Amino acid sequence: MKIAQDVIIRPVITEKSMAGIMQKVYSFEVAKDATKIDIARAVEELFGVKVAKVTTMHKNGKMRRQGRTQGYTASWKKAVVTLKPDSKAIEFFEGMM
Repeated sequence: MKIAQDVIIRPVITEKSMAGIMQKVYSFEVAKDATKIDIARAVEELFGVKVAKVTTMHKNGKMRRQGRTQGYTASWKKAVVTLKPDSKAIEFFEGMM
């Protein structure tokens, strides 16, 4: 079993992810080898909420160029976590609204 801080790397803060806060939907960057069960347990442990659903997706790195040097940004895994209706909101995101 993994430690919660190793599963959840950082929150994803974009316009689209902020629009989902009213429906208790939050986005996180997670470890590439984390399962949906690992992610749900980590969110419940770190924020003290109840998770209803976890959706994951892999985001491939994009090609970037600087002059004649080129390379790719890092690939990462994104998790979209939906909380149960009777669960409280995550305070971390509430200050950003």
